[in-house]
Amino acid sequence: MMDLHPLRQWFLDHKRDLPWRENHSPYRVWVSEIMLQQTQASVVIPYFIRWMECFPTIEHLAEAPLEDVIKLWEGLGYYTRARNLHEGAKHMMKHHAGSFPSTTEELKSIKGIGPYTIGAIQSFAFNKKAAAVDGNVIRVITRLLGIPDDMAKAKNQKVLQQEVFRLLPDFEPWVISEALIELGATVCKKKALCHQCPMNTQCYANLHFKVDAFPVKIKRVQYTTLHRSVVVILCENSVLLQKREKGEIMEGLYEFPYFENSAIDSITQEVHKKLSLEAELIDELPKESHSFTRYRVHLYPAILSVKNNFEPEGYGWFHCNEIFSLPFSSGHKRVLLSAKSHLQG
Repeated sequence: MMDLHPLRQWFLDHKRDLPWRENHSPYRVWVSEIMLQQTQASVVIPYFIRWMECFPTIEHLAEAPLEDVIKLWEGLGYYTRARNLHEGAKHMMKHHAGSFPSTTEELKSIKGIGPYTIGAIQSFAFNKKAAAVDGNVIRVITRLLGIPDDMAKAKNQKVLQQEVFRLLPDFEPWVISEALIELGATVCKKKALCHQCPMNTQCYANLHFKVDAFPVKIKRVQYTTLHRSVVVILCENSVLLQKREKGEIMEGLYEFPYFENSAIDSITQEVHKKLSLEAELIDELPKESHSFTRYRVHLYPAILSVKNNFEPEGYGWFHCNEIFSLPFSSGHKRVLLSAKSHLQG
């Protein structure tokens, strides 16, 4: 049986001072865990603090306009997470009188909460014996035990979750759960710091000089590269924008008009063809790049002006003074900031 006492003591002595650890209420645990998906803790900290200032309770979040929620999330990416938090809060107000459920079945009914988040909420908020297995824990456990299974496969992750549960002690199991996450985030990283690890004398990968061999992940994500010309179209003190509709990847976010694989030197013709607007090229802006889901996107922005404020279908004119308060997708947010002098001049 593996001795986890060194891990427990290491965690109590070295755990990071993170704002969501100040109060392990179910709501705070839920919000922090959703924010931490695909995002480093150092990035999440200011967002979490602002979130709790604006939406301190489930009720505050449920009653907030979705656009305000998205705006506060702006820059964190994977905006479905924010929409799911908002929808989840409404669900709990309707079905649980604003209280947070604790059973697995009840938690499953909340949109956006999967096996890891269920384990984290049950463990950290309700002090239950529950396995919270994220990427950090997968890395730690596969190295500790020398598990050769392909962790890109869901069935192997499920087996690993059972293994983690088996390892958890009956006394304060939530401490070990959080310690495993902390170890993976700070020491047992992709490039492991084995000399700092409290479990190095028990770790299969360290003892057999195979740290880089774990975890095994055979599946590789295939990314698609996109090239888009983005046009910031001005008409006096207004700019043309589109708001992404429900069901689209960037649902609820604002973007400038853009065209796939269009050259800047022919952009005015493209604007006339697609938007029925007679535009004049004013300036070109620096290239911007961003990523979402399985796409790598390169944006080539330009400033255009028109004299007629004809409104193409799916678009609207917004006064330059108000657009900085709107939630933009990350790439278009950078275009907006790059175009700031034109929008304020």
